[in-house]
Amino acid sequence: MADQENPVFQIQRVYLKDMSLEQPNSPAILIEQEQPSVDIQLGVEATPVAEGIFEVAVTATVQTKIKDKTVFLVEAKQAGIFEIRNVPEDQMGPIMGIACPQIVYPYLRGNVADIINRAGFPPVHLAEINFQAMYEQQQAQAAGQASPIITQ
Repeated sequence: MADQENPVFQIQRVYLKDMSLEQPNSPAILIEQEQPSVDIQLGVEATPVAEGIFEVAVTATVQTKIKDKTVFLVEAKQAGIFEIRNVPEDQMGPIMGIACPQIVYPYLRGNVADIINRAGFPPVHLAEINFQAMYEQQQAQAAGQASPIITQ
């Protein structure tokens, strides 16, 4: 009976859910000498799968441009399946918004750097992310409070 009351947090699986690479202006853009600008967008989403089982996904969109032309665009979603049981409701948000993304994100970073490198470009290394600050910012925005902007 005591085992049913103990909190459970286990990683069931980490996997690459989706990845795409586009080079719409190749090969002409590849001979440009100008340094491209890089825009990186990140997101986190959590979805219940079954009783006590959740999928947490971290998404990244990396777009490089020279002037108004795209050099390459990478969209990736790395996900994990987590078993989370007997955890107080007020702790579920931080677990799925901070702890789970911290586990999944290193895999996403590696996959994004790898696909960009395999496409013939120097790898773009996504910066380390403070998921706690990101989560707190999202909570503040949801509550309608002003919060500082997190930039990479």
